[in-house]
Parts: sequence; structure tokens; C-alpha cells
Amino acid sequence: MAKSVTPSKKDSSNQPAFIFGKINFILMVAGIVVITAGYLLMVGGHPEDPAVFNPEEKYSFTRITLAPIVIITGLVIEIVAIMVKARD
Repeated sequence: MAKSVTPSKKDSSNQPAFIFGKINFILMVAGIVVITAGYLLMVGGHPEDPAVFNPEEKYSFTRITLAPIVIITGLVIEIVAIMVKARD
């Protein structure tokens, strides 16, 4: 006698789970926003006269110091977003 095999319901434990949770995606978006803000700080403003080189404008604190710090902070946020364990 052959045993009849009935298809069983799919087991929910076999379903692939997302690697990242909601908090991971929120942190990733926050990191992208911070990185974008850093690049916008680095770009700076519009020069009054493009034909004249203004070293105070090009080598300002915002472009040389603040913008790279903001970009690195955004990259650290991205690393944290990847490393943090999602809560179930």
C-alpha cells in the first residue's frame, strides 16, 4: 500500500526573513541625508565675481573642516545602520 502524501501548509519558519529591520532603514536614510548635507556644505555658495579668486571663500572653515566631519559622521551612521541588530 502506498502512503498518500498530502501537501502541508507552508511553514512560516522556512520563509526568508529580511536582513534589515525598520530601524536599520531609518538609520540608513538618516545617514544618506547627513552625507548629502556634508556635500552641500562642501559645495558652498555662489561667488560674487567668478573671475576673482577669493581664498577666504574657497578655504573657509565650512568647506575645509566642517563638511568632511559631517560626511564622516554620515558614514559612521551608515555603518551603525548596517551593524545594529533588528528587533523582531
